[in-house]
Amino acid sequence: MIYPMRNTIKNNRDFHTERSFPFAATDWFSVHTKVAKFPNDPRYGLMVTKRNFRYAVQRNRAKRLLRDWIRYADEYMCPDLDYIIFARAPILNKDVTREIGRRAMVHAFKYIKNQNDKRKINNL
Repeated sequence: MIYPMRNTIKNNRDFHTERSFPFAATDWFSVHTKVAKFPNDPRYGLMVTKRNFRYAVQRNRAKRLLRDWIRYADEYMCPDLDYIIFARAPILNKDVTREIGRRAMVHAFKYIKNQNDKRKINNL
Protein backbone atom coordinates (compact mmCIF):
# COMPACT_ATOMS: atom_id res chain seq x y z
CA MET A 1 0.00 0.00 0.00
CA ILE A 2 1.36 3.40 -0.96
CA TYR A 3 0.83 6.27 1.46
CA PRO A 4 1.05 9.94 0.47
CA MET A 5 4.08 11.89 1.64
CA ARG A 6 3.50 13.94 4.75
CA ASN A 7 5.04 17.26 5.50
CA THR A 8 8.00 16.01 7.53
CA ILE A 9 10.79 17.81 9.33
CA LYS A 10 13.99 17.59 7.31
CA ASN A 11 15.95 20.69 8.25
CA ASN A 12 18.48 20.39 11.10
CA ARG A 13 17.36 23.70 12.59
CA ASP A 14 13.78 22.43 12.86
CA PHE A 15 14.86 19.48 15.03
CA HIS A 16 15.83 21.68 17.99
CA THR A 17 13.23 21.66 20.78
CA GLU A 18 12.67 23.62 23.95
CA ARG A 19 12.41 22.02 27.39
CA SER A 20 9.22 23.94 28.21
CA PHE A 21 7.14 22.00 25.68
CA PRO A 22 5.51 18.67 26.50
CA PHE A 23 7.22 15.38 25.77
CA ALA A 24 6.43 11.71 26.30
CA ALA A 25 8.68 8.67 26.58
CA THR A 26 8.28 4.92 26.34
CA ASP A 27 10.78 2.07 26.27
CA TRP A 28 10.80 2.19 22.45
CA PHE A 29 10.76 5.90 21.64
CA SER A 30 10.52 9.40 23.07
CA VAL A 31 8.45 12.19 21.57
CA HIS A 32 9.51 15.83 21.91
CA THR A 33 7.47 18.76 20.65
CA LYS A 34 7.86 22.37 19.58
CA VAL A 35 5.64 25.10 18.17
CA ALA A 36 4.44 24.21 14.69
CA LYS A 37 6.11 26.07 11.85
CA PHE A 38 2.89 25.77 9.85
CA PRO A 39 -0.22 25.95 12.10
CA ASN A 40 -2.90 23.30 11.52
CA ASP A 41 -0.38 21.04 9.80
CA PRO A 42 1.57 19.04 12.39
CA ARG A 43 4.89 17.72 11.11
CA TYR A 44 7.09 15.00 12.48
CA GLY A 45 10.76 14.18 12.28
CA LEU A 46 12.47 10.90 13.09
CA MET A 47 15.81 10.58 14.87
CA VAL A 48 17.27 7.11 14.39
CA THR A 49 20.99 7.30 15.10
CA LYS A 50 23.99 5.11 14.34
CA ARG A 51 24.82 5.25 18.01
CA ASN A 52 21.68 3.23 18.85
CA PHE A 53 21.38 1.22 15.63
CA ARG A 54 24.67 0.05 14.19
CA TYR A 55 23.46 -1.24 10.82
CA ALA A 56 21.44 0.57 8.16
CA VAL A 57 18.98 -2.33 8.06
CA GLN A 58 18.21 -1.75 11.75
CA ARG A 59 17.80 2.00 11.27
CA ASN A 60 15.48 1.51 8.29
CA ARG A 61 13.36 -1.03 10.18
CA ALA A 62 13.06 1.32 13.18
CA LYS A 63 11.98 4.18 10.89
CA ARG A 64 9.47 1.95 9.13
CA LEU A 65 7.93 0.91 12.46
CA LEU A 66 7.75 4.49 13.72
CA ARG A 67 6.14 5.74 10.50
CA ASP A 68 3.52 2.99 10.72
CA TRP A 69 2.73 3.84 14.33
CA ILE A 70 2.55 7.58 13.52
CA ARG A 71 0.15 6.97 10.60
CA TYR A 72 -2.08 4.98 12.91
CA ALA A 73 -2.08 7.65 15.65
CA ASP A 74 -1.94 10.86 13.59
CA GLU A 75 -5.52 11.85 14.49
CA TYR A 76 -4.28 12.42 18.06
CA MET A 77 -1.55 14.87 17.02
CA CYS A 78 -2.02 18.49 18.13
CA PRO A 79 -2.29 20.74 15.07
CA ASP A 80 -0.22 23.49 16.71
CA LEU A 81 2.82 21.29 17.48
CA ASP A 82 5.63 19.70 15.51
CA TYR A 83 6.86 16.32 16.75
CA ILE A 84 10.40 14.98 16.95
CA ILE A 85 10.50 11.25 17.66
CA PHE A 86 13.69 9.60 18.93
CA ALA A 87 13.94 5.84 18.43
CA ARG A 88 15.44 3.71 21.18
CA ALA A 89 17.23 0.39 20.69
CA PRO A 90 14.52 -1.84 22.27
CA ILE A 91 12.18 -0.96 19.38
CA LEU A 92 13.68 -3.87 17.45
CA ASN A 93 13.00 -6.48 20.15
CA LYS A 94 10.88 -9.42 19.02
CA ASP A 95 8.28 -8.80 21.73
CA VAL A 96 7.36 -5.39 20.30
CA THR A 97 4.40 -6.03 18.02
CA ARG A 98 2.68 -3.64 15.68
CA GLU A 99 -0.33 -3.35 18.00
CA ILE A 100 1.77 -2.66 21.10
CA GLY A 101 3.68 0.07 19.26
CA ARG A 102 0.52 1.64 17.89
CA ARG A 103 -1.08 1.73 21.33
CA ALA A 104 2.08 3.26 22.79
CA MET A 105 2.12 5.98 20.11
CA VAL A 106 -1.57 6.80 20.66
CA HIS A 107 -0.95 6.97 24.40
CA ALA A 108 2.05 9.26 23.92
CA PHE A 109 0.15 11.62 21.58
CA LYS A 110 -2.84 11.77 23.95
CA TYR A 111 -0.52 12.53 26.86
CA ILE A 112 1.18 15.32 24.90
CA LYS A 113 -2.18 16.76 23.85
CA ASN A 114 -3.29 16.82 27.48
CA GLN A 115 -0.03 18.46 28.63
CA ASN A 116 -0.24 21.01 25.81
CA ASP A 117 -3.79 21.95 26.83
CA LYS A 118 -2.61 22.45 30.42
CA ARG A 119 0.31 24.58 29.20
CA LYS A 120 -2.06 26.77 27.17
CA ILE A 121 -4.37 27.27 30.16
CA ASN A 122 -1.44 28.25 32.40
CA ASN A 123 -0.18 30.75 29.82
CA LEU A 124 -3.49 32.62 29.62
